Amino acid sequence: MLQEAPIANVAHVIQLAVAPVFLLTGISGMLAVMTNRLGRIVDRARVVEEQLASADGVSLFADELPLLSHRARLISLSISLCTLTALLVASVIAILFLGAFATFDASILVAACFVAAMAAFIVALIFFLREIFLALSTLKFGKAR
Repeated sequence: MLQEAPIANVAHVIQLAVAPVFLLTGISGMLAVMTNRLGRIVDRARVVEEQLASADGVSLFADELPLLSHRARLISLSISLCTLTALLVASVIAILFLGAFATFDASILVAACFVAAMAAFIVALIFFLREIFLALSTLKFGKAR
């Protein structure tokens, strides 16, 4: 059942919600970086496919396409997990306000959502780091080409 909350309670909930809002800003920045990387992977895959279609590019690019596909899967998983993180953090904010107006203790639910958000973010960063390492392993400079 909803109840009227005094302005002091609402102000306190707003204070509690400030940190998750800043966290959402950081997560959105990470999502932008990850989607840009995915776009570059897709662009490179298109170039490689064009080169493979020509007779002279087959030997040079044959090994690159599976690596690009693997990188795209890793970064897509990372994007999905970051999106899940953002949804869970937004849920924390919503639950904070619902808890202020409803007659239930939302602390366990808020904590569970926040811990789940951090777990999803950690796994997203692991996939992101794995994609970066995979990208670096394909680089060849100078005479190593």
